[in-house]
Amino acid sequence: MCGRISLYSTPERLSRIFDAELGPDVDPDRVTGFNVGPTRNILGIVALPDGAPHQHGGEPHRRLGRYRWGLVPSRAKDASIANRLFNARGESVAAKPSFRAAFASRRLAVPADGFYEWKVGPGKERLPYYFERADGEPIAFAGLWEQWWGPASNTGEEAPLLTCTIITTEAGVDVADVHHRMPVILERGTLDAWLDPENQDRPELESLLVSAPPGTLVHHRVDKRVGSVRNDGPDLIERVDRAG
Repeated sequence: MCGRISLYSTPERLSRIFDAELGPDVDPDRVTGFNVGPTRNILGIVALPDGAPHQHGGEPHRRLGRYRWGLVPSRAKDASIANRLFNARGESVAAKPSFRAAFASRRLAVPADGFYEWKVGPGKERLPYYFERADGEPIAFAGLWEQWWGPASNTGEEAPLLTCTIITTEAGVDVADVHHRMPVILERGTLDAWLDPENQDRPELESLLVSAPPGTLVHHRVDKRVGSVRNDGPDLIERVDRAG
């Protein structure tokens, strides 16, 4: 699973790295946090369809926008379902009713600087580890997004809620000694294929939902304070003594 990420890169930096324009709801200098959990607002990258307006003109490309972490399907009765849909299993995401509509045409990439997983230690103690790319670049997780129309606002107009989920798969070599699942990581060569809303090639899309090749990620033990989302700050991703 993937239930905690760090996202300390500014949107402006991420927009340059992923060649994405900033959405109107994104502050270019606002940092999301070092300890971000479901129901928080995070960032997502989508491909703009042909004919969509662009802030700077030119050819269609990508947009970086804000999404609440935890998918709310468009036909959901209320938004509380998001508490259970912050992850989607890659093995079943194309067919599961909660995700199949988004899989077909509403795919996105979730940028992050790293993510946390917990390993069961001696005496069933849960020990937190921090994972990041070995090359130091931000990660792009495969994800899905939805738009849900909630209660009417004070003006009488309904306000759309944009939500997302992160797709997971069986852990690869870099993660397996800590946890049996890991988020799907998109590389530069697969990002366009995943984001393309016109891509209906299900076998091709499902072939992208695999564990990262060995050597993609590195990890280290971090302080147990990361277990509470009330704690935040760069010290949470610092290495700690394994015996501590």
